[in-house]
Parts: sequence; C-alpha cells; structure tokens
Amino acid sequence: MEPAKKKVLAIASGGGHWVQLLRLRPAFAGCDVTFATVRPGYKQDISEGSFIVVRDCNRSHKLRVLWSAAGILLLLIKVRPDVVVTTGAAIGYFAVRFGRWVGARTIWVDSVANVEELSMSGQMAGRHADLWLTQWSHLQRPEGPGFLGSVL
Repeated sequence: MEPAKKKVLAIASGGGHWVQLLRLRPAFAGCDVTFATVRPGYKQDISEGSFIVVRDCNRSHKLRVLWSAAGILLLLIKVRPDVVVTTGAAIGYFAVRFGRWVGARTIWVDSVANVEELSMSGQMAGRHADLWLTQWSHLQRPEGPGFLGSVL
C-alpha cells in the first residue's frame, strides 16, 4: 500500500503574493495540493490540485477581516492540511495562525517586494510559523526570519 500523500494548503492573496506562491509549485510535487486565493480568475493558473476562492480583507475593513478569518478557519477544518504554505498577506496570516490549530505545519515566505523591512503580516505571522522566511538576506535575523534564497 502506498503511503498517503501529504496534503498541502497553498494560500495567498492576489497579485505578487499569488505569483510568488505559484513559483513554489515544484516544492509541492507528489503532494495533494489545495490552492486558495482571493480571485476566481486565478483558477486558470492551476492545472493540478484543487482551487478555492476565499474572501479577501485588509485592516481598513474590520468586518471583512472577521469574515475572512472565519472563512479561513472553515477552509482549514474542511481541508485538514498537513502543511500550510503562504506568501501572504492577511489571509496567509490567518492560515498560519489557524493552521496550527488543526495540526498543520506552517510556512510563511515573506514577499520579495518587502526589501526594506518585513511586511506587517509577515511580522505578525512569523512568530507563529514553523518556518519563517524572508527573500532578502539582509532581513534575516537569528530569531527569524531565515533566508534560504529568493523565489523570484
């Protein structure tokens, strides 16, 4: 009997966050992957794996933040991933925070766009992630994030 494939939830908001997440696809080879993002049109980028649209949010709209957080928690309960991988932003933060609640290992890869400092979501999520990475060597710190190279 073949061992069960690892279930991965790969989640990111739109734009550059999504593009960077897609660049990580080779790391998901051999896994059962569910991709989640905020734009239905991004489904065209996925040829293998499941695709789910989640509600986007930002700190300017408090009620949307609550709805988005609840949706991410429900998604995690439904998918029950072994691993959560995200490149941000707010929805990635919730996936890291709640992913631990469902027993998933969590990975945060901060956006390459954050050259001068880590993103706010990255700063918040980093201490909760099992693996916290930056794409800029000068931003790595002994307490995290680490640097293993750039996605782009």
